[in-house]
Amino acid sequence: MKWKKTTIRFAVIVGVAAIVVIAAVSQYLPEDTVISRTPDPVIQDTIEAQMLYGIEIDNYEMESAKIESGETFGAILGRNNVPNETVFALANLDTIFDVRYIQLGKNYKLFFQKDSARTLEYMVYEESLTDYVVFHLTDSLWIKTGQRSIKVVEREVAGTIRGSLYVSLQNQEVSPVLAVKLSEIYAWTVDFFRIQEGDTYRVIFEEEYIDDTVYVGTGRIIAASLNHGGEELYSFAYQDSTDGHWEYYDEEGQSLRKTFLRAPLEFGRISSRFTMRRFHPVQKRWKPHLGTDYAAPHGTPILATADGTVIKASYTSGNGNYVKIQHNSVYTTQYLHMSRFAQGIRQGVRVRQGDVIGYVGSTGLATGPHVCYRFWKNGQQVDPYQQDLPDAEGIDESLKAAYLEFIESLKSTLDGLVISNE
Repeated sequence: MKWKKTTIRFAVIVGVAAIVVIAAVSQYLPEDTVISRTPDPVIQDTIEAQMLYGIEIDNYEMESAKIESGETFGAILGRNNVPNETVFALANLDTIFDVRYIQLGKNYKLFFQKDSARTLEYMVYEESLTDYVVFHLTDSLWIKTGQRSIKVVEREVAGTIRGSLYVSLQNQEVSPVLAVKLSEIYAWTVDFFRIQEGDTYRVIFEEEYIDDTVYVGTGRIIAASLNHGGEELYSFAYQDSTDGHWEYYDEEGQSLRKTFLRAPLEFGRISSRFTMRRFHPVQKRWKPHLGTDYAAPHGTPILATADGTVIKASYTSGNGNYVKIQHNSVYTTQYLHMSRFAQGIRQGVRVRQGDVIGYVGSTGLATGPHVCYRFWKNGQQVDPYQQDLPDAEGIDESLKAAYLEFIESLKSTLDGLVISNE
């Protein structure tokens, strides 16, 4: 290896130079001076093996590419001289990864042995910036999944809303995903469609990186405060050890979420309200409309508005695809006209507030894509907007003292952030 020859040559030059210097200096020293010489250190190969995806890449030639239109797993391997029987064997290991679902535009890497045959030994398919699948193509065939290491960096931002929170964060070079996360935290207390020009925000949050420099996404919001209409609204992430879930609480330990979400969609408009008299657009007659319609694009995720158990996931000619959730002995909700159910949604499944249970459609008696949201209280259909719904439980009393101590420094940091007027 060239680097070894260079190192040895350099060591010889240094050694000769040292002898010359010692000889030159010794003529000026007293005769009884003894010059001691430390033995030269043994030069060792200290270069560590370079690893990527768990593969020692120095041993291979690597090629990178993207999945092209119409390209298949078998086609990629076939043109690189991988036998058909190997391709079929790997395809049958679909319990780990189904090779039929490689996606257009995704990155992949090929690792070839440094031999005359240039044998392809590994293929790595990158499902995302962090997740990947490794296929071993020689000798013992195997597939494994992995995840690149993510570095979490804490960041702070503060500003004044100009136009919208989304735009204001973009102007500060912050991912607008943070705006979505804030809207989720404050969904029960702030109507983000009515957020006002001049409202302010302070946020401590996490950003995720791979290889220290490649931005992956916005992580958890650690703490935040919104000044909305002159009212300061704090939120702090805290893990209640009694159930292990992260929740957001205010500065007094009260939960920011209500028992029910305001709506079953993150974004949508009310196209028809609960009323005892409405002209039905399909049946062409006047009748009660015992639900609230939210218009949204086809395929928009529909959310469970509260924790509960699915008691129906079915189809009728009027409701189309619908899901009904029992929340407790008092409240039940129903979601109509779905295009399809979310994966895993069926009778008996337990869901949490905010879980996706289906997607907006126009099945059943519907003239366009929307979800009809129905709300039962003690067996009677009622208007959810006219109900005095209970708050979610606050921090457990046994944890309250620890919680207040925990948020003290976070609140101080938030209050100290300088508001940008950009």
